[in-house]
Amino acid sequence: MSSSEEKKESFTYQAADTQPRFPSIEESVLKTWKEKDTFQESMRRSKEAKLPEFMFYDGPPFATGLPHYGHILAGTIKDIVTRYAHQTGHHVERRFGWDCHGLPVEHAIDKKLGIKTKEDVLEMGVDRYNAECRSIVMRYSSQWREIITRCGRWIDFDNDYKTLDTSFMESVWWVFSELYKKNMVYQGSKVMPYSTACTTPLSNFEVAQNYQTVRDPSVIVNFPLLKDESTCLLAWTTTPWTLPSNVALCVNENFVYVKVLDTKTGKKYIMAKSRLDFLYRTSKKKKPAQDSGKGGKKKKKKNKKKKKKSNNKTEEKQKESEEKKKEEESKKEAKEAKEAEKKKDEPPYKVLEEIKGKDLIGLEYVQLFDFFKDQRELNGAFRVVADDYVTDSGGTGIVHQAPAFGEDDYRVCMKYEIVKRGGYLVCPVDDNGMYTSEVGDLKGLHVKSKGPDSADSIICRKLKAKGRLVLKEVYEHEYPHCWRSDTPLIYKAVPSWFINVPKIKSKLIANNKKTYWVPKEIGEGRFHNWLADARDWAVSRNRYWGTPIPVWTSEDGKEVVVVGSIAELEKLSGKKGIKDLHKDIVDEILIPDPRGKEYPPLKRTPEVFDCWFESGSMPYGQLHYPFEKKETFEAKFPADFIAEGLDQTRGWFYTLMVISTALFDKPAFKNVIVNGLVLAEDGKKMSKRLKNYPDPSLIMNKYGADALRLYLINSPVVKAKEFAFREDGVKGVVKDVILPWYHAMKFFIENARRYESNSGSKLLYENDIATKTTNKMDQWILLRLGVLITFVGQEMKGYRLYTVIPELVRFIDNLTNTYVRFNRDRMKAVDGDMTEAKNALQTLHYVLLKLCRLMAPFTPFLVEYMYQKLKPGLDEKTREDSVHFLMIPKANEDIKGGDAADFGINAMVSIVDLGRSVRTGKSTVNLKQPVRKAIIVNSNPKFLEACKELEGYIKSQLNCKELVLTSDLKTYAKYSVDPIRKKLGRLKGGCPVVVKALNKGLDMEKILKFKEDGKTEIEGYEIGLEDVKLRLEANPDYMTKEIIGSSDGDSVVIIDLKMDEELLLEGRARDIIKEVQQLRKESGLNPEDVVDVFYNITKDEGELKLADVLEKKETMITGKVNTKLQEIESMPKGAAKIASTTVKIGESSLSLTLVKKTKK
Repeated sequence: MSSSEEKKESFTYQAADTQPRFPSIEESVLKTWKEKDTFQESMRRSKEAKLPEFMFYDGPPFATGLPHYGHILAGTIKDIVTRYAHQTGHHVERRFGWDCHGLPVEHAIDKKLGIKTKEDVLEMGVDRYNAECRSIVMRYSSQWREIITRCGRWIDFDNDYKTLDTSFMESVWWVFSELYKKNMVYQGSKVMPYSTACTTPLSNFEVAQNYQTVRDPSVIVNFPLLKDESTCLLAWTTTPWTLPSNVALCVNENFVYVKVLDTKTGKKYIMAKSRLDFLYRTSKKKKPAQDSGKGGKKKKKKNKKKKKKSNNKTEEKQKESEEKKKEEESKKEAKEAKEAEKKKDEPPYKVLEEIKGKDLIGLEYVQLFDFFKDQRELNGAFRVVADDYVTDSGGTGIVHQAPAFGEDDYRVCMKYEIVKRGGYLVCPVDDNGMYTSEVGDLKGLHVKSKGPDSADSIICRKLKAKGRLVLKEVYEHEYPHCWRSDTPLIYKAVPSWFINVPKIKSKLIANNKKTYWVPKEIGEGRFHNWLADARDWAVSRNRYWGTPIPVWTSEDGKEVVVVGSIAELEKLSGKKGIKDLHKDIVDEILIPDPRGKEYPPLKRTPEVFDCWFESGSMPYGQLHYPFEKKETFEAKFPADFIAEGLDQTRGWFYTLMVISTALFDKPAFKNVIVNGLVLAEDGKKMSKRLKNYPDPSLIMNKYGADALRLYLINSPVVKAKEFAFREDGVKGVVKDVILPWYHAMKFFIENARRYESNSGSKLLYENDIATKTTNKMDQWILLRLGVLITFVGQEMKGYRLYTVIPELVRFIDNLTNTYVRFNRDRMKAVDGDMTEAKNALQTLHYVLLKLCRLMAPFTPFLVEYMYQKLKPGLDEKTREDSVHFLMIPKANEDIKGGDAADFGINAMVSIVDLGRSVRTGKSTVNLKQPVRKAIIVNSNPKFLEACKELEGYIKSQLNCKELVLTSDLKTYAKYSVDPIRKKLGRLKGGCPVVVKALNKGLDMEKILKFKEDGKTEIEGYEIGLEDVKLRLEANPDYMTKEIIGSSDGDSVVIIDLKMDEELLLEGRARDIIKEVQQLRKESGLNPEDVVDVFYNITKDEGELKLADVLEKKETMITGKVNTKLQEIESMPKGAAKIASTTVKIGESSLSLTLVKKTKK
């Protein structure tokens, strides 16, 4: 082994890849985590340390589909918060949950097996149907685990919970039984949103998830009065399919109605006076006047050939008589046409009388169809009723009533006893949305079918044939659709089990105020409004695959038993060993009637729970509360944190809040982050069919999960807003954040190895470097780190993830583009000062390690990789297997400087940037060529003092030998005075005069006095500094070809370009150094690799000879390239060549050869 290789083995830090591939790095980290069981080890440690609990609830997704960006976003938010909680001294259980019941599963099975109706399921058998459902609930669970794990999320899949588990279902039973005991549960028929495809009612918050724009028929129908069939009531509807079920017409008793004569049809109509324009919207354009006949006849006469005179006088008289008769007829026709034209200009209707709405109540009318005739006599149907829900904002002011298909219709008809509680309800539509035999030949037709033979079309044709259709149009509006089957919903009266949510409305609102929302406007606005308008919650579904509602009833309905546990069911039924609570099992279990054996046993009600009731019960179900872990649950409740998308304000967030308030009068969660919707790049909804978004796995395999995580949480979507996903955005995170951060670490490792190689001593971590170093830039970057640590702590406490990443980007920029950039030579010990090199490297090491710990929740892969690279410099006692076992660092309060340090560094950076722009933009002298002098001009003594303290950095960056700091504005600078017209407008007529004078310019003396006094007089008008913009500029009188300068408005930097031999020698030496370093880089050498460099001057021309440069600048060149350059003749025979090249330097040529270091 060579001495070079021996030295490499002894380095503290392993070299980092020059061109890192972050997805590969992440895969390697994942492999290590899996091998070492890192996540579970972190959990074991926090549990053994008895750290305080941080309770987190994970909303259960369905495993019947693959995760998308919405899931990845919510998962990233959850992962960041829970990791941060763990790393701030908490034990955080993170269990994944699965929603296994409900429509998504059943819909997939219906599609697979071609099931269309309830009868299809019953014919198949509920046991077989449920077995099919069970077989697919975890269809994509392995893919979920793979993708979620690849995202870097730490969550326990092995100790997950499933809503189909018997333990979970038993807790759901307990929840329901407790609500029943609190008199919050009732059974009743209610008009509800109903999915005919899924044959089940839906909750209001489910309906809100899927509104679509549709075109429906809009019709006005006449209803002749029973006692005066020449007068008709007019009603408007956009649901013609409900007209066969009409039993009443509703008016508003406070409206004014009118009876009008329709001048076109001669019929008399009654409708709201304010709605006349709705019916009579005919165009008033006049048709062209019809020909009177006269002109035509004259024209014909004019064009006819003259007839020969008849010799027969009788014939002539006869002809005259006929012509006269025709002329009279023509006059009559013209008169009639004129009268018809006059009639056209008349109004289409004539008001006969005005009627108060209350005077219409009780009027009977002729029913539309012959169905349900007996309802007139039995229930007083087919008459006018009244209610305030009727408005005059649309329609005719008269609303057709079909109580089985409208919530208000049902309420009003109950009020007028047309519908009686427990009595017959006109509802000729079955569970599948088909008409029944009660409506004759409409039987079997789906009420929301489309096309020319749809229910709406057929009914309209029937009405037209009966003379009852007054107007038919197309009406475009937003209409609710089933969130699962994407089919139109109907409103239908169905028997359901309800939770009386309005009963606890005030408690819900109070508990919401105890909850911290991010963004807060969601909690104060959207969610609050939803709670304030809370309605009874229908929790039952007429389905099969779900937790059965634990209610057993007698045949006569007089005995009702609500079961709250398996033990209770076993006791009541006498059946032992119940292991499964699904419908096909418990429906077979009967409970003896407590009244005696002579009564039939109680049977379970057929419904199952809505899956939202199950997910709202997850805090209890996941722990099998109250049957197990009772104390554990009660100590942790409510949860510290939850997070989901905006749609869950009417879903999971709502059901959690309702159930927890009903049970314990507490919110279910203390803190919640609400994210918005991730859209495709074109702003449209992401669609698998359209393939308008990149696959998440491909993005992670291309850029890495850390980049995706940072991209998502640094977007408006974390503020509950919509966000268009762009692949370039993820790529930008790699470029702007990940790569610079990585290269800062790589630079440290390279130069730590260089330090160890040159000094012969180890570069180890020193925690007290933060207070030991006196270097201004070290102190500044340490202060900046402290500010970042404090900021992240404050923002994470407020759950504002979206504010963290911009500050991280800013810090990475400070670290790489300011601290590392300005301290490169210092860390390389170019000037031979090993102490300063060590201080700088230890400062960078300190910052990088602290940053790894701070950002561990955000970029778990990168910080793990970096920590493993950096930790060898740590004392063995302080090293950890994973950065994720370490706590979030605290800001070092012993570091002093604060605003002064920031001011100084900002002053230095502004001067360096300005000076380099002068050198690169206005000078022909290369930046690598040193110059004699740079002059900094600024009127602020504090600014100049800051530059003085950082003089070495400025001289190094501007590559100048001398730095002059001055406030002599008269000599080196001048001021331009730009008027601010908006401010000077107050002078009115004086404004143009003052602006003109200012544009001509003021002498320097007057400007300086103006600046000192804060005010001056121009053309007789007093102005202040706030009225103008003073801009400092380089004095053109001082500038020459060899003295150039520029300004940023506040400072002036002037560069003296006059050259001498010493400066030229150093410039040429830098050219040689650059070529050696370039050859080393192209050869793949690391900075710490020591090699021999041999040279041969193949051409040495011009005034500046290479031989002189190599001789006079030998020390400088040796220090920079870490070895002495030797003449080619001294290269040993058989030396192991690494690389060679010939380069042109000035007018000369130089050959360079790198060889492996020879043993001494």
